[in-house]
Amino acid sequence: MKRTTPRVAGAALLGLVVAVGSGLGNPVLADDPATLTGIILGVGANESQRIVTWYSSADTTQKVQLAPTSALVNGDFPASAATFAAIGGANIATSGGFNRHATLTGLQEHTAYSYRVGTDGNWSPAYAFKTQDFEGDYDFLFYGDPQIGSSGDVAKDQAGWQDTLDVSLAANPNAELLVSGGDQVETANTETQWNAFLAPDKLRQYPWAATIGNHDVGGKAYEQHLFTPNTDRSGPLYANGNPASNTSGGDYWYIYKDVLFIDLNSNSYTTTSGGGGDAAHLAYVSDVIQQHGGEAKWKVLVYHHAIYSPADHAKDGDNKARRVDFPTAFSNLGVDLVLQGHDHSYSRSYLIKNGAKANPDEQPGAADVYPGPGGVLYVTGNSASGSKYYDITAPDNSGTSGAGNGADPLNPNNYWYNSVQNQEHVRSYVKVQVRGDKLVVQNIRSGTCAAPNAAVERGNVKWCNNTDAAQPVGSIVDNVTVHPYHGDGQQLQVNVPNAAPGEFGWSIGGYNGLVDLGTAEEHNGDYFQASGHLNPIVVTDSRRSLAPWSISASVSDFRDGAKSFPGSYLGWTPKVLVAGVGAQASAAVPSGYDVQGGGLDVSRPLAWADQGHPRGTAEVGADLDLKIPASSDKGDYRATLTITALSS
Repeated sequence: MKRTTPRVAGAALLGLVVAVGSGLGNPVLADDPATLTGIILGVGANESQRIVTWYSSADTTQKVQLAPTSALVNGDFPASAATFAAIGGANIATSGGFNRHATLTGLQEHTAYSYRVGTDGNWSPAYAFKTQDFEGDYDFLFYGDPQIGSSGDVAKDQAGWQDTLDVSLAANPNAELLVSGGDQVETANTETQWNAFLAPDKLRQYPWAATIGNHDVGGKAYEQHLFTPNTDRSGPLYANGNPASNTSGGDYWYIYKDVLFIDLNSNSYTTTSGGGGDAAHLAYVSDVIQQHGGEAKWKVLVYHHAIYSPADHAKDGDNKARRVDFPTAFSNLGVDLVLQGHDHSYSRSYLIKNGAKANPDEQPGAADVYPGPGGVLYVTGNSASGSKYYDITAPDNSGTSGAGNGADPLNPNNYWYNSVQNQEHVRSYVKVQVRGDKLVVQNIRSGTCAAPNAAVERGNVKWCNNTDAAQPVGSIVDNVTVHPYHGDGQQLQVNVPNAAPGEFGWSIGGYNGLVDLGTAEEHNGDYFQASGHLNPIVVTDSRRSLAPWSISASVSDFRDGAKSFPGSYLGWTPKVLVAGVGAQASAAVPSGYDVQGGGLDVSRPLAWADQGHPRGTAEVGADLDLKIPASSDKGDYRATLTITALSS
């Protein structure tokens, strides 16, 4: 509810004050002895949502408590904090415990929030995140396989992963999403590896958009640690066709500002094990784009197994199969960008259309590309943790389109499909800038040959091709701008900024003098009567929402020293004095002397307007009618009228 500054009239026979609404209370639950671990902030279905997931040592009722950070006092959450009930179940047997998740909804833009999980008497530490504008430009960061544990030293892998998050977010503090390329850990159900992956506090401050890798899929820990929105967990989207088995799976989607993201479980690519194979994924992508593609300007697919990668997995049979299954469909569906992991090296494809290079003349390393109808850019992320690198492999003579791994005629050391290939044995991440009429994709170094770089430190790779002076942390490996295709006509674009929000409020019109009802007149010895007019109230509403509003009031007892009579003896007839903002007068309220239950001793409506009313200003008032018993003591009595303004 939008609120205006309270306005208090000077003391008068009918003094005026204003009141505002209060917040919601929180339910009180019994103390919870659970240990709460593995807290991670996940992406929601849109920019106004987040999903929080965690582990609990006890199977108890839990929740997330959320409040604007500015509302916390000495770290304490206010009584008005929102709560979101958590759901979950028992974990896999090897780790024990229970998983919980809750979806935070109704977030407001440009707001810093604090949250904690648990229950009254047993809360986790508080963590913070911020929302930004819900429209327009933004950046997101893409991370190739952290694969914690793959070097053989979990602590070193964790150190590299922590450093990449710290470096990338120090350089890009306003990045709005962290997008996964898959393989969060080396071994699907090894909780020490998951604990190391989840250790950085940045994962509690920025939303992680998870992706299933081949090292994640072999257990339920991935699904239990990383709950995702809009997820289809039907059998065809699991490699073995069985969502109830001890494996993870499913495809999901979400829209963040102008981008429709679709994330696939690429571990399921054939039907021989019981799943729906690539055909099931294509049906899912087609259905999501058909239903939601019109809600976004860009379409980005994310999955683990890179089909246009340059290293050890370039010639894998499953990737060759997908190179036939996927590209034509992606071109026809208008996909703009595909983000992939798995091959622990960096590559940026040429624009690919229907499984072939879209423009034979596109040059290697071009800084600007123009997809035309059907052109798709494929990017493979290198290791974000330094736990494992794969060396670039050589092309063969198997062809320069489709499933082939032949050489690029313009750069024979590269595969035909790759504009840029890079492996230095240093950590990196991908930054994607989403702009109104372009995508800017950059591969950026987050480390050097020096520690933390577990694969180099442990001698798992025998060389490192990087010099701090020429290729420091933060330097760019590759940079490309994707300019969208606009068809044969001309498209027009205009940015409409947020209008001033406007406000709703009221004030006393003119001089707020004493509302003097004069000297009451006696009527046949039965009662005294006095009348007058409420000082006009000016109502102003300039909000875009055109939300309904109402003005009401109540009166205190009339007092003269120790003498008094109840405010219920005052009645009124509301009026619209100057029309505007859809103002309508409320019904008359008779004096309680005339009608039992009448009077203004309880709040009574004065004026109101419906949703959709025009903006502007109005004046409202009321004729006042006071009747009191003839037995009342002589005196000069005063009362205070309290005015309340309410609006959505």
